[in-house]
Amino acid sequence: QGQLVESGGASVQTGGSLRLSCKPYGPPYIGYCMAWFRQAPGKAREGVASIENGIKRYSGSVKDRFTISRENVKNTLFLQMDTLEPEDTAEYFCAAVFPLRRSCPDLTVSNYNVWGQGTQVTVSS
Repeated sequence: QGQLVESGGASVQTGGSLRLSCKPYGPPYIGYCMAWFRQAPGKAREGVASIENGIKRYSGSVKDRFTISRENVKNTLFLQMDTLEPEDTAEYFCAAVFPLRRSCPDLTVSNYNVWGQGTQVTVSS
């Protein structure tokens, strides 16, 4: 199933911005459905955004603040996070589906079976 490696997590203040990156190794996930999830301390993992050809989906809590994108040439998935709030503090995970899927399933944990190790984002007020 290969591997997904995230980077870019950091500590920022409220209103700040961060860009997370995810690099897949193994199957060519970058050309298929990929997603971002997050897990705050003591809470369940939740879907943040997904991307497939021409279609991007977002959870209600991040819509209009976060942007998912990918650069196939760089083989990298991104999550641009703007206007960050303390409620965005969480471990952020890159996810994919194997076997490869062009269209993304619903943004629930059980629909994705390839995961990165996570990168921590902390937003302080």
